[in-house]
Amino acid sequence: MQTPAVLMSPRQLCNAIHTDGIAGMHLPDNDSDSNLMEYNFRLDEILAKGTLYPLFQPIIDLNQGVVCGFEGLIRGPSNSPLHAPLQLFRAAALCNRETDIEHLCRRITLESFMRQALPGDLFLNVSPQCLLQPEARRGETLATLIALGIDPKRVVIELTENQPSHVASNYTMLREAVCHYRSLGFRIAIDDLGEGFSSLRLWSELQPEFVKIDMHFIQGCDSDPMKRQFLRSIQEIARNAGSQVIAEGIETAAELACVRQLGIAHGQGYFFARPTALPLTELVGEAATVFRHTQTSETATKRPQLTAAKLLRTVVPIRPSATIEDAYAIFDREPGLQSLPVVDNGLPCGIIGRYTLIDRLARPFRRELFGRKPCHLFMNPEPLLVEKRTSLQDLARQIAEADAYHLADGFIIVENGRYQGIGTGQELMREITRMQIQAAQHANALTGLPGNEPLNNAIDEHLEQDHSFWAAYCDLDHFKPFNDVYGFARGDDAIRLLARILAEQVDPAKDFVGHIGGDDFLVLLRSQDWEQRCQQILERFGNEVRGLFSPDDLTASGYVTEDRHGQRIFTPLLSLSIGVIHVAPERFSTHHQVSSAAATAKKEAKKLVGNSLFVERRTV
Repeated sequence: MQTPAVLMSPRQLCNAIHTDGIAGMHLPDNDSDSNLMEYNFRLDEILAKGTLYPLFQPIIDLNQGVVCGFEGLIRGPSNSPLHAPLQLFRAAALCNRETDIEHLCRRITLESFMRQALPGDLFLNVSPQCLLQPEARRGETLATLIALGIDPKRVVIELTENQPSHVASNYTMLREAVCHYRSLGFRIAIDDLGEGFSSLRLWSELQPEFVKIDMHFIQGCDSDPMKRQFLRSIQEIARNAGSQVIAEGIETAAELACVRQLGIAHGQGYFFARPTALPLTELVGEAATVFRHTQTSETATKRPQLTAAKLLRTVVPIRPSATIEDAYAIFDREPGLQSLPVVDNGLPCGIIGRYTLIDRLARPFRRELFGRKPCHLFMNPEPLLVEKRTSLQDLARQIAEADAYHLADGFIIVENGRYQGIGTGQELMREITRMQIQAAQHANALTGLPGNEPLNNAIDEHLEQDHSFWAAYCDLDHFKPFNDVYGFARGDDAIRLLARILAEQVDPAKDFVGHIGGDDFLVLLRSQDWEQRCQQILERFGNEVRGLFSPDDLTASGYVTEDRHGQRIFTPLLSLSIGVIHVAPERFSTHHQVSSAAATAKKEAKKLVGNSLFVERRTV
């Protein structure tokens, strides 16, 4: 779970000024003595009357679709040049009043947070220069929390990197300050990861509980491979470091889907809600619809995707400081245990394989020499760490690409980077084999494509999730005469050719190819360029099917066969007909209706000559 900030980075402040519609009055460009006197006067008035106003923007648990906390934002007095936060903090910096203003921000935000009984955590964004002030540790914030009855564990101190380099780079003093606040119960976050040059160093030095990814990498991530790769890398580092990631600046459903697919667990942005003084504590509108459909789909799915959680075995870990003799004793007590995880404060740091340990101790005098030494000397310090929600298919790929010893030693299963249990390569192979057998039972024997049952399930799931898609019924023309003339083996070749072309022309992340039986296929297309894909299928089939005919028949563009009455007729070469319908949830409620309508469109396509596409565009 995570949460919010009270002060903002300069970039966030500028965004707030423009995107929140705060025009305000601007400070003069020059900092003359008279202007400084004006700033001091206005700041004195703010500090005396407490005329700052907090806004809250929710932070969302992207797994559950619930509000798990809030980021606190500040506005100065209305109709004042210090209304906009950027102007307020600039004036405070010029007048050396930053610490006083930040303390007031915290107090007012905490009071409003408590008065509204807002759920979850609160992120108080504190500047490093304020944190490093000698008077910063006098306990003012903690005293406010105690007076308001707020548990410090619900408050996250969020540090922004956008500070003068002599402050942000003073890592020794920052570490000391962070340790002090952690000792009081606070947690730490760093803001705008990726925006500056030192944010990764700051992450390494402070080891925060949360990192907030700069919105530049979130906005448009669904269409930008480089941004997705950055997010994927940050998520992997966070998983190994025990940090939780918050994606800032989510503004569209597509960005949300991309962030969730990458496993990022928390997010905030205008897609969920804008900052407001009286925030909602539940999602509404399109955001609520997205999560409701996701939850409905997960509940309705007949065969949910299996994850690493299926393989999880709870094993009490050993600490790195425990002795090798301690590890040996555990293996001796538990003959079925193949690997022993080494964990420190909930974070995995290695794994000890049974046979590796026994082999190393079996040599003369090794047990006497090493028995009392710390067990980390015999552990593999680079174990395979697997998130609990990783699909078994993805896990199998990771194992296949990793070093061979991971299959023998097994892997450590984590949740948000924290130890949950272990899994073994043997159990993984057993589950994968079972899944393959189950899939084979419902696949077409000739093409290996999903058969009727998984196809019907896929249609029903699209309808339940209110997905709009196109159903393309594909059927070969003149297939029976071709079978009669060239034989069933060549007929099977034609069916396999069509199956291969269909599978290669769709987007496996969005589309679904099902083999109804014989030479009939149904393709469910959610790709926006579905019509172009259908035309490419027709073109490829028309070119590649020629390899199944004799040169004479190709020259004649057909061959002579007998019809059911024994009459000799000329039959054209094999061609493909595709009938397409638009499937909207309000038009169809079952897979039976979709299949029937698609079959009707296919019949219209077969009335056309050659490789043909018919699209039923009527909506009634």
